[in-house]
Amino acid sequence: MYDIKWIRDNPEAFDNGLKRRGFKPYADEVLALDRKYRSVQTDLQEMQSRRNELSRQVAEVKRNGGDADVLMHEVGALKRSMADADEEVGHICEQINKILETLPNQPADDIPDGLDDTTNREIRRWGEPRKFDFKPLEHDELGVRLGLMDFEQAAKVSGARFVYLRGDLARLERALGQYMLDMHTERHGYTEAEVPLLVNDAAAFGTAQLPKFKEDLFHTDNGYWLIPTAEISLTNFVAGRVVDEDKLPIRLTALTACFRSEAGAAGRDTRGIIRQHQFYKVEMVSIVAPEKSWEEHERMTECAENILKGLNLPYRVMCLSAGDMGFSARKTHDLEVWLPGQNKYREISSVSNCWDFQARRMDARCKSKDKKGTRFVHTLNGSGLAVGRTLVAVMENYQQADGSIVIPEPLRKYMNGKEVITAVR
Repeated sequence: MYDIKWIRDNPEAFDNGLKRRGFKPYADEVLALDRKYRSVQTDLQEMQSRRNELSRQVAEVKRNGGDADVLMHEVGALKRSMADADEEVGHICEQINKILETLPNQPADDIPDGLDDTTNREIRRWGEPRKFDFKPLEHDELGVRLGLMDFEQAAKVSGARFVYLRGDLARLERALGQYMLDMHTERHGYTEAEVPLLVNDAAAFGTAQLPKFKEDLFHTDNGYWLIPTAEISLTNFVAGRVVDEDKLPIRLTALTACFRSEAGAAGRDTRGIIRQHQFYKVEMVSIVAPEKSWEEHERMTECAENILKGLNLPYRVMCLSAGDMGFSARKTHDLEVWLPGQNKYREISSVSNCWDFQARRMDARCKSKDKKGTRFVHTLNGSGLAVGRTLVAVMENYQQADGSIVIPEPLRKYMNGKEVITAVR
């Protein structure tokens, strides 16, 4: 959400930011409603002052034994007018909010212009893609050949975009989640959290999944939303709170199941487990003082990179263009891992600085002991990492000519020392 005062002071910048994100200008429409709101508010305040003065006069007339009927009639008329004005104020506020809640965050000045991934800017690369002496397979073919990945039975049970993982592949996925959590809690200073997988409207609105992305979410019959990412639950940990600035930063991480309808992904990644309705992800969320958010964004990107480095998976870091970022983001770094089966880099993590955009929606603030008043916190989130996609990357990068998969050394302690995954006999 936006500070209406900022829009009043910066209408051109507001519209330019929206244009960079592929949206039409809204400053004129919003500010026309704002002027109307302030005019009605002024009328309401004047009526309140007049009512207070008349009430004083009524009391004085009655105290002196006089007839106050005319004055009381005017007071009654003012009360009715005030009720109408108050209703109009509420209606105008609702109109303004309905516009603002559907508009994305302003893009940072230093990110590329453009409306899709073709204009994203590469920041750096790490690792050299492995050279195979055989044609590397994609993960779904590997998994089926191993007898440990079953899409057909999952489709009978649940439909498309579901999978059964069995045996060592199921254990490898669990090992990846544990490895990520241990890295974030033991090396990166995050506190592990167990979070709700079902959230209410207010929580989904706070992180801006609602109202714009309603169709991308799964909804229960009794009013809950299944989380598409633990970002919702973790970020809402500070919703409606005023946090002491000396308690910041708050860094939280969680491994959860995530649920996405993939309403806008028809025809994309229909094979394999790249894009599933249900998947696991380790999420990182940081709540920081405003002046610390850019520094924290770089730090979080490095935390996600450390997971890939630890697994020796080649990747590149991309700065997303204004039109390719998520709705809440002011700046996003995508980590893209090399998949030899597809012969391309694919997204495995997005790390975003949302500034105060989500905090305004959640009313999450911080307070300094040395200063009066409060400020909105800045919120950041990032995948650290998408577990299923990391499983894909491990399978494809560590495959051998016979279809077996070497288990990366850091994961072996979670696999009871096992070194290679072979086909089920």
